[in-house]
Amino acid sequence: MEPNLANYKELQDFGNLELLSRQVVEGFITGLHKSPFHGFSVEFAEHRLYNTGDSVKNVDWKLFGRTDKLFVKRFEEETNLRCQIMIDVSSSMYYPEKDFNKLLFSVYASASLMYLFKKQRDAFGLSLFSDHLELSTVAKSTGAHQKYLFAELEKLIARTDRSVKTALAAALHQVAEQIHQRSLVILFSDMLEGESAEGLQEIFAALQHLKHNKHEIIIFNVLDHKTELDFDFDNRPYHFIDIESGEDLKIHPNNVKEVYLNAVKEYHKELRLKCAQYKIDLVDADIHAGFYEVLHSYLIKRAKMV
Repeated sequence: MEPNLANYKELQDFGNLELLSRQVVEGFITGLHKSPFHGFSVEFAEHRLYNTGDSVKNVDWKLFGRTDKLFVKRFEEETNLRCQIMIDVSSSMYYPEKDFNKLLFSVYASASLMYLFKKQRDAFGLSLFSDHLELSTVAKSTGAHQKYLFAELEKLIARTDRSVKTALAAALHQVAEQIHQRSLVILFSDMLEGESAEGLQEIFAALQHLKHNKHEIIIFNVLDHKTELDFDFDNRPYHFIDIESGEDLKIHPNNVKEVYLNAVKEYHKELRLKCAQYKIDLVDADIHAGFYEVLHSYLIKRAKMV
């Protein structure tokens, strides 16, 4: 069972994102051996299966003695897959402001993926966007690159910017133009910009740009399920303030709950239908559910691509 999120937060308070990601991934790998996912070769991070025609000089005979399977040693320059993580860093991702928020979840999940990428010899890059593309790196598999990206993620945790809107479609188009080799694009976003029909159309036009360039896509729809999906608030008046626009609204949740839930249900139904139409993996990511589902989804997709 995955450790409580509070334990991860305690690690992050020490400012060590690498230690946190290692704990997540090592716990996840241990769990793989006890689950239907045990077939994934995470434990052979420094090896790959022997293929006919490979030089026998690179066969790991000690490993053969233990497993009765032929593996060849993998070298630093060998890369299985190229991955580009995109994180929405607009103000809505700071919700809930006084709790473990959507941005923190995305940062921790991304760091954990990067740690797993490195173990798997997968190359990885990072793109951060709000109302513009703030950062976009090339994909590499080196330790120095991993440390650089961890440092960029650490900066995100310390950020206090507010009233920053989202331009997801524009960021997707820019990343599509920058990635020249077939990659797995992994998007962390609350997808709130697409709540209008026009906004959703623009986002999927941009996603189609990536698909046209032969990239595969996983969208992690990052939300606080309790409040944003279930609208589970105490039976009392609330003062809601839009983190991006500053617009405020004083309401009693029970007076709008039914209308809200119907609107959210219809939007996510349309989102799922369009993702299915474009053959895009859509994963509901509850910020309080831990990171193992993120790692599982990546490994399943990776197994189909490599």
